[in-house]
Amino acid sequence: MNDEYYMREALKLAVEAFKADEVPMGAVIVHKDRIIAKAHNQIKTLKDPTAHAEMIAITQAASYLKNERLIDTVMYVTIEPCAMCMGALILARVNRLVYGADDSKAGACGSVMDLSDNKKLNHSIEVKNGILEDSCRDIIQEFFKLKRKKILR
Repeated sequence: MNDEYYMREALKLAVEAFKADEVPMGAVIVHKDRIIAKAHNQIKTLKDPTAHAEMIAITQAASYLKNERLIDTVMYVTIEPCAMCMGALILARVNRLVYGADDSKAGACGSVMDLSDNKKLNHSIEVKNGILEDSCRDIIQEFFKLKRKKILR
């Protein structure tokens, strides 16, 4: 398995989110080459502003591992995580983060701020970006393009 394989799995979840009228972001968490958690945004569905794909996947992975520390895990997410999600990834001690497209409005891995390697925090996360970037960017852009069309009608 490689980064593209797992990102494709995250993209499948982003498509599910799109169909559910949620911002199309998908996330999977891998431990020992096995997907142990997968989620998509459910903010509208759950009426919960914290129901980001990353947060839901972290909760699932912690339950699977029966541990609040997600040691030796990798998160794959279609869009660069926000500050809330990066904070949760740091607290969970995720080792590595792989994401598709940057988020110029809320990204916390370098686009707006960088929490992944802040020396003042007690954990840093190895970050790799740009995996299936075009596909990850395209689905979210299409979602908001359709939203704007509905608003203008």
